[in-house]
Amino acid sequence: MSRSPQDVFEFGREQGVEMVDIKFNDFIGTWQHFSIPFDQLEDETFEIGAGFDGSSIRGWQPIHASDMVVRPDTETAVIDPFAKTPTLSLIGCIYDPITGEAYSRDPRNIAAKAENYLLSTGIADVSNFGPEPEFFIFDDIRFDLNQQSSFYAIDSVEGRWNSGRDEKPNLGHKPDFKGGYFPVAPVDAHNDLRDEMVSVLKRVGIVVERQHHEVATAGQAEIDIRYQSLVKMADQLQWFKYIIKNVAHRNGRTVTFMPKPIFQDNGSGMHTHMSLWKDGKPLFAGDGYAGLSELALYYIGGVLKHAKSLIAITNPTTNSFRRLVPGFEAPVKLAYSSRNRSAAIRVPMYSPSPKAKRIEFRTPDPACNGYLAFAAMLMAGLDGIENRIHPGEPLDKDLYALPPEELAHVPSAPADLAEALQELDADHDYLLKGDVFTEDVITTWIKFKYEQEVQPMRLRPTPLEFALYYDI
Repeated sequence: MSRSPQDVFEFGREQGVEMVDIKFNDFIGTWQHFSIPFDQLEDETFEIGAGFDGSSIRGWQPIHASDMVVRPDTETAVIDPFAKTPTLSLIGCIYDPITGEAYSRDPRNIAAKAENYLLSTGIADVSNFGPEPEFFIFDDIRFDLNQQSSFYAIDSVEGRWNSGRDEKPNLGHKPDFKGGYFPVAPVDAHNDLRDEMVSVLKRVGIVVERQHHEVATAGQAEIDIRYQSLVKMADQLQWFKYIIKNVAHRNGRTVTFMPKPIFQDNGSGMHTHMSLWKDGKPLFAGDGYAGLSELALYYIGGVLKHAKSLIAITNPTTNSFRRLVPGFEAPVKLAYSSRNRSAAIRVPMYSPSPKAKRIEFRTPDPACNGYLAFAAMLMAGLDGIENRIHPGEPLDKDLYALPPEELAHVPSAPADLAEALQELDADHDYLLKGDVFTEDVITTWIKFKYEQEVQPMRLRPTPLEFALYYDI
């Protein structure tokens, strides 16, 4: 049953709400917000929207056309679990106040258009996404950079590098590098903290399936949440990041979703499970390879065909490619397999139930903008179905152990963000179907990423370069 503005007003009164926090996603993937008193929330807020300066949002409007409005979605109303003043939280979509049209660079609008495009194809009526975002819990993070110096320093009571530190006393029990998956306490020092994160996630309506320590030392963690349809899951991913960071913060710790913060240990990925449904029935179950339907194989074919350009959206930072390095833990070979975790796409085999049949794209990382990433993955899969793109034979071998001559025939992920952006520039027609993404969105994304991330990274010397070249 849909929720009306009147339902929201009633809910707010029942909860003793004093403030309303309106949240929306910027182009790159960070939640923005402003708050209004609850007595200023009106029907008009939902129908027309609340105004703000769009020129101050990354990748959005120029200053001479800055006025924009956000229209809150009544279905997203929950009580913010961190605000000191009783606060109702609403997630909104962005509109042009002059034309009244949905703003094409708003990630949530793009995700909604992807769901509408799926409906228009008649292929399915629901696309489910189940991401597994990994993250690090640190005790201290310091970094700085200027014209003559730069540094970063991470610390964690769990960090293996602290095994010899005088901690008065040092009690040991620090997980080894690549040794964090997943011993019990006291080696796992963050179980209670993750339990608290789970508790708060449940308070905003997110269904949590499990929590555990991940492979790396120094507090790497994973909390798995139940799959949802595309826009709902993208909303939940924003709540997930917000809650994880704030629970850590109030406990004197800090969380990062940066893909590769620690050298020579596992990075943080976001393996993403996907499936299509129609009339309440799963469409990926069948009698083909690994219990997949032909439709599911075509979906895999589309994701693999467009994977190199997809990665510019699903792995959107220069740091993402510190994780995507051949021969290490991340799946950089663009192949598919059942059970094999070294392939970019895995077919989980935990359950024989047709309802559990899905594919898992293992390349993405949690630095991505979920609205854009899930929409792009769906569009790639649908292109595979519409054009009957078969993924070829599965690779049921350890891809890291293949001989070079055999490995050479398996496509690889781009080597860096610049290459991924070039791939996106060359291959994005599948994203333009149904006006889901637009040429303007693609061009703006590539330009922003190149100018704000790729080029600055190229210009700056690093500490390693001093170690390599200072005495040259």
